[in-house]
Amino acid sequence: MVMIGLEIHGYINTNEKLFCRCKTVHGLKFSKPNTNICPVCTGQPGAKPMLPNKNAIDKSIQIALILKCKVNQKLVWQRKHYDWPDLPKGYQNTISGAHATPLGTNGKFLDIRIRECHLEEDPAAWNPKTGEIDYNRSGLPLIEIVTEPDFSSSEQVIDWLKQLITTLGYIKVLDKGAGIKADVNISLPELKGARVEVKNVNSLKNIKTAIESEIIRQKSEVPKLQETRMFDETKGATIRMRIKEQADDYRFISEPDLPTLIIEKSKIEKINSSIPETPSEKLQKLLKKHNIEEKYAKILIKKLEVVEFFEEVISKINPKIASPWVTIELLNVLNYNKKELEDVKINPEHFIELLKLVENKKITELKAKEILRSWKEKSSSPTKEAESGSKISSTGELETACKIIIKENQNAVKDYKNGKQESLNFLIGKVMQKTNKRADFKTTREVLEKLLK
Repeated sequence: MVMIGLEIHGYINTNEKLFCRCKTVHGLKFSKPNTNICPVCTGQPGAKPMLPNKNAIDKSIQIALILKCKVNQKLVWQRKHYDWPDLPKGYQNTISGAHATPLGTNGKFLDIRIRECHLEEDPAAWNPKTGEIDYNRSGLPLIEIVTEPDFSSSEQVIDWLKQLITTLGYIKVLDKGAGIKADVNISLPELKGARVEVKNVNSLKNIKTAIESEIIRQKSEVPKLQETRMFDETKGATIRMRIKEQADDYRFISEPDLPTLIIEKSKIEKINSSIPETPSEKLQKLLKKHNIEEKYAKILIKKLEVVEFFEEVISKINPKIASPWVTIELLNVLNYNKKELEDVKINPEHFIELLKLVENKKITELKAKEILRSWKEKSSSPTKEAESGSKISSTGELETACKIIIKENQNAVKDYKNGKQESLNFLIGKVMQKTNKRADFKTTREVLEKLLK
C-alpha cells in the first residue's frame, strides 16, 4: 500500500505582489530579470512590508471555500526562517507553521481530505548552476494546499489535480500561465519506510514520473529517515537533497511588522455566495437535467465561460442541436484563432439566431460554419448574411448547377462511373463551391446521382 500526500503551490492571479506594489510577472518571456523589484521584495535593510494585498486574501478565501474548508477568522503572519540563496530576508512571510492557524482547515475535494490551505509569499528564482538570482518572483502571492496522504497511485493524483485545476479555473483565482508546483510526500507503510518528500515538481507529467520512480526506488531501498529529494527531469529519477526538516528547524515566530488579519464572517458569506457551481456540479446538471451526451458534457465543463455560454444557448435551442455546434464548431474556431471564448465578443443571441437558421433550413450547415468562422473578434446578426446566402433546395435550380459541374469535371465523372465513390463527394463539393455553400447537401447528391446514371 502506497500513501501519497501533496503540497500544491499555485500563483494567485493578482496585478501586484503580496506586500509591495511591484507588478506580478512570471518568467523571462514576460519581463527581464530584476526589473519588477523594490526594497521590500528584495529584503533591503529597513524596508517594511505594506499591508497584504486585499485581492490575494479574497481569492485565498475563495479557494478555501471551494475546497470545503473551514475559514478561520483570526490569522497571524509568521516568519519561516531558512538559509537559502532565494530568500533575500532570510525568512518567508506565511500564514502557516507549527503554532499558526491556517486560512482554511479540514476540507475535502473529490473524496481527498484537505488538511489546510494558506497564503504566503514566493521566494526569488535561484539558478544553482550559475548562482544568478531573479527577484522578480520574490514576494508573489502563493496559495499552498496541503492534502492528507489519501492518494494511492500516480494515476489517482494526476486525475485529481486535473479536476482541481479545472475547478479553480472556474473562479479565476490562479495565474493560468504560471502553472502549479507540488511537493509530493510518499511512503510505503507496509515496508515500514520513512516518508520522503520530493520538492518542487513543476508539471503533471513530472509529478506522475516522480511518484512512479520514487515508489520503485523505495521498494528496493527502504528509507530509514525522513528526507527531502528533488526530481531530475533528464534522468526521470529523484535525487537526495537533505534530511527532512521538522517544523522546529524553521524557527517560526510571529511577524512583528504585519498586524493580525481579522476576516469578518459577513465577508466570508459574501464571497461564498459569489462562487459558481463546480465542474462536477455542472456535469451532473448537464447529464441529468438536460440529458447531454457525456462526451459533450465533459468538454463543456472544462471552462466556465463555455458551459455558461452553452446553458444560455440551450434556453432557446434544442440541446442535442447545440451540443456539437458549441463543443466542435465553436471550439474549433477559437482554437484555430488561438483565442478563448472570453477574448471574442460572441453574443449568445447571435449564436442562437445562427442555429435557428440552420434548424429551419434557411441556410446550410456549411454556410453557418462559414458565418461562424467570420466571428474572429465579435459576432453580428447572421440574418442579413443569410438572406443573400439562403439555402437552395429547388431541384430545378440545382440541376442547372450540377450540369455545369459535370461538364467542367469530366475526369471525376469518369472515375465515379468506374466505381470511385469519393469522386461523387468531390463533385458535391464543387457544387457547394459554385453556389457559395447554399446548395442543400442531400438534394445535391440526389440530383448528381440521377444525372450521372
